[in-house]
Amino acid sequence: MSRYLLLILFWTAWCTLHSALIAPSVMDRIHRRFPHGFRFYRIFFNTVALATLVPVLVYAFSLRGPILFAWQGPWRVLQLLLAGCALWLFAAGSHRYDFFQFLGLRQLRSETSCGMLTEDCSLDTSGVLSLVRHPWYTGGILIIWVRPLDLTAILTNIALTGYFIVGAHLEERKLRLQFGGEYAAYQRRVSMFFPIRWARDRWLGGRSRSR
Repeated sequence: MSRYLLLILFWTAWCTLHSALIAPSVMDRIHRRFPHGFRFYRIFFNTVALATLVPVLVYAFSLRGPILFAWQGPWRVLQLLLAGCALWLFAAGSHRYDFFQFLGLRQLRSETSCGMLTEDCSLDTSGVLSLVRHPWYTGGILIIWVRPLDLTAILTNIALTGYFIVGAHLEERKLRLQFGGEYAAYQRRVSMFFPIRWARDRWLGGRSRSR
């Protein structure tokens, strides 16, 4: 059991570090201290996140145990549907986000940095972003839960799901500072992870047309 407690500590440490590095207060402090070098921050963030993730994953894989839940029988259909939704969210999100902005390479050329992952740092609310505000986080949550689940996977998934939720809120704090009322209106119009408001609006719109 102590090995699993250590796993929880590792994931907690990684999620805390990762979230701290994107906290608006931390980024603003670094920006003020290194105004000319801040364009390297995205690359630094990605490098630190990946380098610290590898040992945690290696340790997690070393703890593989008996499967507690497998997607078999009727559950297999649900597994495929959820995996398909996750892959669609990743693909649809990639059409709205700029990959070079995500990697931090575009910031080197433009010498600027912003909260949005669009090429020109504008607020994009079209395509999949009109359904959910964080399609990649939603896809991440879905994809980690559709695998066979042993105790290690369950603990890891709980930690990562919590990280996705916290990370989304931290990102939105930056976006509210950057876009103000425009982003607040977007938040009221579009759900964070799952298209609840979109489905509600379509349902209510369909009912009103049928009367």
